[in-house]
Amino acid sequence: MTDSEAGGANDPFDGNDGIVAGTDHEETPEAIAEDVRHDIQLGHVQDDVSHVLEERFEEAGIQVRPEEVDDLAEEIEREASS
Repeated sequence: MTDSEAGGANDPFDGNDGIVAGTDHEETPEAIAEDVRHDIQLGHVQDDVSHVLEERFEEAGIQVRPEEVDDLAEEIEREASS
């Protein structure tokens, strides 16, 4: 017998809470910076790195001051070019 009302916050199939099965990866500023660095090395980033970081932080719901984004972008560009 199945319980059709089981659902709940941890039910990846109830469609109410945005949880997707198998996604326990949490975006952090460090993880996003590493992804951008990797994308630059692969030639996938053609835009301004600060702009790319801002977009990815926004998508992940992470708020970072513009000065910090600019500093991080400069660091990533230096590391990616070496």
